[in-house]
Amino acid sequence: MNQPRFRFSSAVTSLLILTAISIALPAPAGALQLYSHVGQTSSNAVANHADSILTGSSAGGSAASDSSYTATASKPLISPAGEKGSGLSGKVFARFVMPEDWISLASAPGAAVASASVQGGASPETVFTMRSFGQKVRAWLNGYRLGYWPQEKGRVRSEAYKNPDGFIEVTPDNEDTRVSEHFRLRDFVSHDQKAVWPKYVVLREPLLDKLELVIEDLNDHGVNAEGLRIRSGFRTPAHNFAVRGEGSARDSRHQFGDAADVFIDQVGNGKMSDLNGDGKVNFADVKMILDAVERVEARYPELVGGTGLYAYSGRSGPFAHIDVRGTRARWVRGIYKGRSRRVATSRKKTSKSTVVAAKNVAKASSAAGRVSATPE
Repeated sequence: MNQPRFRFSSAVTSLLILTAISIALPAPAGALQLYSHVGQTSSNAVANHADSILTGSSAGGSAASDSSYTATASKPLISPAGEKGSGLSGKVFARFVMPEDWISLASAPGAAVASASVQGGASPETVFTMRSFGQKVRAWLNGYRLGYWPQEKGRVRSEAYKNPDGFIEVTPDNEDTRVSEHFRLRDFVSHDQKAVWPKYVVLREPLLDKLELVIEDLNDHGVNAEGLRIRSGFRTPAHNFAVRGEGSARDSRHQFGDAADVFIDQVGNGKMSDLNGDGKVNFADVKMILDAVERVEARYPELVGGTGLYAYSGRSGPFAHIDVRGTRARWVRGIYKGRSRRVATSRKKTSKSTVVAAKNVAKASSAAGRVSATPE
């Protein structure tokens, strides 16, 4: 696998250490695009460096969005031009690091920064330095309402539910930055507080990696997945609480930046497409995403996580939840729940084959790992 190249000047390192303001390094054609908002790391910040995909010698391992934020034609698309990125997929183009992590990253053996320029640079990477979790004041960060994570309420189910390390600052200038081959930063922004800037996002690189691998797997199996879109990415705890009545789990993985609800729009109408070509858009189509997830997790167990299938919900129709929580979980919503065989209330008649497909998912998941009736 080709590894991305990094080069850090002493001036950049010094600036990151000494300043406490947001910076964007002006760079000549071919220079790394950097978004940084440096602050002191509080003791409240939970170290969880395993959340990042390593680069250099330490690396291991064998299209449009459904976001509420729409790019305008005048905004530059910051996108790498043809070079491989990082991760198991080689398609992750962003790094999310804490300020202190720049030091270790800069000192990596043989590290060198290639270039990145707006509209056609050569670098596969955009590096974001995050605000630490300790900079959050009660439910707020810099005027943006985040809410409270489970650990802040004394409710930690496992290591996977600890507070995130920090937050990526999203502005009108950087929201269109491409963070992987198919996704931009704005695809993962929480859907509340649309008029508030800057916004803050928690996003883990392994999630980007897994989504890219799912797209690649589906394409390899004859299913055009280039239109895989994010229905919901990061969700602030405050927003997650607000949508609990719509089926969101109390401790949803969306709050930890490692989950996304996705569907595949092959025709550009903002809805799930007929992937299996049977003339219908139903549960059988969204199950094809699960099939791809199963194959990806079999090849890359380090990306294991939860997958939930949802029959019908909102304008996008059926969709799948994908996460990288570190343990296997499977669930089905809207058609079949365990032994109850209840069918969701819908104006559309649920076909017998669709119910059978849902039953098969539940049975197979029960045999292989945890099954939950609760979305996460």
